[in-house]
Order: sequence, then C-alpha cells, then structure tokens
Amino acid sequence: MTDIAKDAPGPRSSSSDVVAKSLRRRRQRQTRLKLYGIGALSIAILMLSILIGSLVISGYKAFVQTQVSLEVFVDPDEVSLETLPRGGFSDIVNQSLASLFPEVDPEDRAEMRELSAILSNGAQFKLRDLVVENPGLIGETVEMTVPVSDPFDQLAKGLVQRDTPEGQRRVSNQQIGWFDQLAEAGAISQPFNWALFTNADSRFPELAGLKGALIGSFWALLVCFVISFPIGIGAAIYLEEFAPKNRLSDFIEININNLAAVPSVVFGLLALAVFIGWFGMPRSAPIVGGLTLALMTMPTIIIATRAALKAVPPSIREAALGVGASRQQVVFDHVLPLALPGILTGTIIGLAQALGETAPLLLIGMNAFITSAPSSPFDSATALPTQIFIWADSPERGFVSRTSAAILVLLGFLMLMNAIAIFLRNRLERRW
Repeated sequence: MTDIAKDAPGPRSSSSDVVAKSLRRRRQRQTRLKLYGIGALSIAILMLSILIGSLVISGYKAFVQTQVSLEVFVDPDEVSLETLPRGGFSDIVNQSLASLFPEVDPEDRAEMRELSAILSNGAQFKLRDLVVENPGLIGETVEMTVPVSDPFDQLAKGLVQRDTPEGQRRVSNQQIGWFDQLAEAGAISQPFNWALFTNADSRFPELAGLKGALIGSFWALLVCFVISFPIGIGAAIYLEEFAPKNRLSDFIEININNLAAVPSVVFGLLALAVFIGWFGMPRSAPIVGGLTLALMTMPTIIIATRAALKAVPPSIREAALGVGASRQQVVFDHVLPLALPGILTGTIIGLAQALGETAPLLLIGMNAFITSAPSSPFDSATALPTQIFIWADSPERGFVSRTSAAILVLLGFLMLMNAIAIFLRNRLERRW
C-alpha cells in the first residue's frame, strides 16, 4: 500500500506537465502570430510611407510657381481698341523685359529671342486678358507678375544643375546670368501655384492645371451616382426582401458577385462598343465615363446594400409585421432607414473606387488633349486619373513634378471620401 501511495502522484504529475507544455506551445504560437501581424503591418506602413514620401518629395515643387514682376507699358502702337483682343502683346511683354537689361540690343533678334525665352508663353495672354477686361490700360504702365518658362522654373527650384556643361542644359550661361540679375533685383518670386487648380491642360508645364480634370471627374461621378445609387439600392432591396429564393435568384446573385470582380478594362470595352459604337454617344464625354463607372460601381453598391439589410435584426421585421404593417411598409419604413449607414458607406467607397479608375476612361477617349474645362457632362473632358496618365507620358521635365502633385490631389480626394464614409458610419450606426 505504501509503494502504491508513493507511485500515485506520478501519472498526475506527468499529465500536468503535458498540459503545461501544450499551454506553452499555444502561447508561443500566439506570440509568433502577433509578431507576424505586427511585422506585416509595419511593412505595409513602411511601403505606404515610402510611396507618400516619394510623391511629396517629387511633387511639392509643383505647388509653387516661379514668376517675374514686370512694369509693362501697353503701347498704343501695338494694341488698339479696334484690334482687341488681337495685338502685339508678345512684343510688349518682351520689350518690357528687355528694358531691364540695357546691354541687350533690341535689334539683335537672336539675343532678344534668347532673353524672351525666360518668360512663359502665357505672359502675353495674361496681359491680353487684363487689357480686354480694362481697355483703359492702353497707353498706361501696368505692374504685373507673369510666370517664367519651364526651364527657368526648374532652374529656380534647383532641378537644373548650374555646373552641367552648357551644351547639355536647356538654358545657356547668358540666360542664367540674366535670370540671376532678375533675382538680385527682387523681381523673382515663388508664390503658391493656384494655376494648378484654376488652369486647364496646356502644352507648357508652367501653365498646365487640373481644372478641366477636376470638373470632368465631378461630372463623371455625378452621372455615376445618379445612375448607380437608385438602381443598385432598388436591385438589392428586391433581391434581399422580395425576390423568391429559387435558382433564378441564386443565378443573379452569383453573377452580381462575379461582376464585382471583373477587371475594369472589360467595362471600358463594353462602353466603347455599346455607348459609343451602338448608341453614338459623344467620345471623351463625362456622360459616357459616368455610365461606364456606374456599371462598375453598381455591383459594389448592391453587395453593400444587401449586407446592410441583412445586418438589421429579424426582430425588427417581426415586430412591424406583428402590429399589422405590410411587407412594403416593413422594408421602407423600418428596415431601410436602419440599414442606411451601411448603404451610404458602401456607396461612398464604391464612388471612391470609381474616382481612381483609369483603364475604362482611356478606352472611351477621356485622355484627349483638351485645353478648356467642360461646362456640361456632354462636353469633351478628361478626369483626374487620365490627366495623370497624360502628364506621366509627357517628355517635358516640368510635368514630372506635376504628375506627382496630381497624384497627391487624387489621393486627397480619396482620403476625403473615405473619411466621409467613416464619419457617416460612426454617426448613423446603431448598436443592437
């Protein structure tokens, strides 16, 4: 009996050891899993930081524009009331710049051409607009600030190395000397580049802006919302609340889920064949872009709406039916208002996704070179993603920073739309 008593604790001790080892292994696995998750999250944050940092480093210079201040005499011999808006505005601006350099011979065309290259081609149009707006300026001296051309904008921002051999630079030593004289005289400034948002596209980087793309994106998203929101919500309500559960409804549900995963370029091909090929709608127009994006966004809205409707507790429906409400009253007066936060969140996220799509808009021609902003969804226009594509494909160096700046603007809009979705979800969300 004594021997048995001595041996009895053995099995119990062995079992506790096994349990302890199992718990240690479980904790170790949990610790490793946490470390893997932290590592993955750290890598994602690092990659995002590198992306945003590279965009900021290369794009922040586009938010300032180098300009030169001039005193311009509006010569009546060059401009008259009878010829407006035509006139020798280019000669007037060039002569005003040449007056700052007495050593430059106005009769030397080569030297004058080299000097006038400092000014942007938009300088003459800025003067023209001032005179057209106020013809009384003819014969007067006007103080105005005009942008410099892209090579000198790059020079002022340090993107053109002065020690580079002259034959490998777009600016000569003489031009650099003239520009330095202007800087020493305090005529050079670098204010915020409002033209990036108030100008449309241009062949000259210093004049190119996002106004046309912003308005084109607005019209396209407006058309997308007007089409996809009511149709998507209506389809989701019918499928979730009224449609009989049979093979046909299952087939429709499967196809909706598949459409949400179809590559965007397929929708672009569909729009090119149907909207432009069959219906003859205008190419490069936001109305076509909006319809194309609506086709893409509709499956996302349907899926999000159905998920929001399913999240409403069944007791809400049963209570409404119990007091005599019809099925339609139950859905539209009780279920739909409670599901609205999830519906709005899904809709905004779908629109944010549509805002960043490029491939379908390229296929319908919204990458054309258009120098004016659209006044309606039927006018030719570009969008933010396609404008980025156009600038990225341009050979001028000034478009490099503007491409990064446009990407930052697009990311800003995407973050704003997602922030609105989060705000609406938190503000309208109800806990059951």
